Amino acid sequence: MAACLRLRSPDVPRGRGPGTHGRSGCWRPGRGACRRPAPPRGGETYELIRRGGPFPYDKDGSVFGNRERLLPASKRGYWREYTVRTPGSRDRGARRIVCGGPPRVPDACFYTADHYASFRKIVE
Repeated sequence: MAACLRLRSPDVPRGRGPGTHGRSGCWRPGRGACRRPAPPRGGETYELIRRGGPFPYDKDGSVFGNRERLLPASKRGYWREYTVRTPGSRDRGARRIVCGGPPRVPDACFYTADHYASFRKIVE
């Protein structure tokens, strides 16, 4: 059985990096809702990250520059982005999971539903 992933909303002002407290929802990768479904299709993407792919979009796994400075500061190449499918969207949509560290066993992953305007930490 897959671990329950919890999303935590940041409690810090925008531009100061993510917090670790706040309202949370969770989902089981590839298994449906654990409590509240959050985010849609995110579990599938997280499972692909943990397996190392294959990813449905060419840009999945590309370096995320953290230009918004909402994630903890790290060297270039530490953060990578992955698309969370958006049903009905003709393009990649706005949903992403951004992970830092080793690709299959990341140090931390964050979910954004609004194309990097805000992030929620994924906690297993």
